[in-house]
Amino acid sequence: MTKSTERSGLVWLWLSLLLFAVDFGTKALVVANMRLYESIELLPFFNFTYMHNYGAAFSFLSEAGGWQRWFLSAIAVAISGLLVYWLKKLPAKNWLLCSAYALVLSGALGNLYDRMTLGYVVDFLHFYYQDWHYPAFNVADMAIVGGAGLLLFDAIFGDNADTQEKKA
Repeated sequence: MTKSTERSGLVWLWLSLLLFAVDFGTKALVVANMRLYESIELLPFFNFTYMHNYGAAFSFLSEAGGWQRWFLSAIAVAISGLLVYWLKKLPAKNWLLCSAYALVLSGALGNLYDRMTLGYVVDFLHFYYQDWHYPAFNVADMAIVGGAGLLLFDAIFGDNADTQEKKA
C-alpha cells in the first residue's frame, strides 16, 4: 500500500465513540438512580459515590469561582482538536499511538460534555482503604489515564524514527 492510499489513524475514532458512549451511559445511570453524595458499597474498598467535580483532576481549581469551567473546556477543545489532527497524520496500523490518542480523546470529550451541559463533571467511582480515600473519578478519567499510560509506554519502549526507517 502506498503512503497516499494508507488509511489514517482516524479509523480509530470508533474507540473514542465507544468509550464516550460508555462514559455517558454510566454517568446517566448514576444521575438517574442516585442522590448527590449517595454512596453504594460494592466491595470493602470500592463504592459508587455520586459527586460533582467543578474542577480538574483531584478537584484542582474546584473552588475557583466558575471561570475554571470555561478554561478547562477550552483546554479540552484544544487538546481534542490536536488529537484528531495527530490521528489523521498517523497510519492506522500504528495501533499503540492511535489507541492512546483515541482513549485520551474520548475522556476529554466525555468530561467536556459534562462541563458544557451541567457545569461540572459527574464522578462516581470511589476507592478507599480505612480513612484513606482516593478522589472519585469516572470512565472518561480512566480513558485519559489509560491513554496517557500507552503514550508513556510508547515513549519508553516504542520504535524510534531511525528504527522505523530501517524497517521500511
